[in-house]
Amino acid sequence: MGFFHFDLLKKSARSSARLGIVHTPRGEIHTPAFMPVGTQATVKTMTPDEVAGLGADIILSNTYHLYLRPGLDVIRAAGGLHRFMNWRKPVLTDSGGFQVFSLASLRKITEDGVHFRSHLDGSKHFIGPEQSMEIQEALGSDIAMAFDECSPFPCSYEDALAGLDRTTRWAERCLKAPHAPGQVVFGIVQGSVFPELRARSAKEITGLDFPGYAIGGLSVGEPKSIMYEILERTTPLLPENKPRYLMGVGSPDYLFEAVERGIDMADCVLPTRIARNGTALTSHGKMVMRNAKYTRDFNKLDSECDCYTCKHYSRAYLRHLFNAGELLGHRLLTIHNLHFTLGVMERIRRSIDDGCFEEEKDAFFNQYSIQQKYSK
Repeated sequence: MGFFHFDLLKKSARSSARLGIVHTPRGEIHTPAFMPVGTQATVKTMTPDEVAGLGADIILSNTYHLYLRPGLDVIRAAGGLHRFMNWRKPVLTDSGGFQVFSLASLRKITEDGVHFRSHLDGSKHFIGPEQSMEIQEALGSDIAMAFDECSPFPCSYEDALAGLDRTTRWAERCLKAPHAPGQVVFGIVQGSVFPELRARSAKEITGLDFPGYAIGGLSVGEPKSIMYEILERTTPLLPENKPRYLMGVGSPDYLFEAVERGIDMADCVLPTRIARNGTALTSHGKMVMRNAKYTRDFNKLDSECDCYTCKHYSRAYLRHLFNAGELLGHRLLTIHNLHFTLGVMERIRRSIDDGCFEEEKDAFFNQYSIQQKYSK
């Protein structure tokens, strides 16, 4: 593992919320942490310096997409993903498993891996544990994810069990594959919405002694209450001295709930995706900037926000940009939404350190409309 290690600094006395630092060769990740998603070697509309300036310690990039375009030869020739995209802090790469399995009609699962057709041009490809590790080795990410089978929701108990067993066998193969210098691999716990399968998967995956662990297969369409129940049952089964990562979760209410249940890291496309659709995350809930009620509203976007967008532009101007199809609107809302989401995590870290996480959560939920519905 080399330099990589996790320091658990403080735990809440009344919940499983915890404060920590993940140490990597490229810098520290202060946890709980939110990872902005840079799917194709870019956080959409943002420069790397802007993302870092908003407080991001780490970003996530996508193995499947970068393998297809621009391809490993290009990234190798550039000197790795960090140099290619000019990001100097840590990068986590997913295994490509979620994207491959989401192709449904375009893929075939075997014990060796997954045969699939590219969503770009229909060309045939194959990714298994060894191939996923080879791609992530070429990318040179700081944290690589083991190749896993992500069960859809809903699925049968039998299908979830089969996927769980395959995930364990693939995890063993991932650990044996070559890794980039300084790169570590996180194992992934699967088992869909079946608590006994989650317990079995956690036992098997933690038995392989990965440097960190992720909970996958949630936020894939299951009811919110079920996701929270699975988290409550699964997170305590993961080692306390290693980071815990909940994959694909990023709405503000989900972040508070996940941290309360012991999660250290999370990622999601939500802040950037809804920004491009004209929706802002604010201290009072979401705002759809295309709405006519903002036509003459010259107030700042969020009265409690000090981001670049809120300092310089009004709701009326933002509405104009989106209705005129101007790309600046995408940038300004992305800046704001990432600032807001990363600020939520900073607020959470500060409250854990001060011993008042539960009060902070209550105060946030009393102000923020958690009835809003977000797409992943």
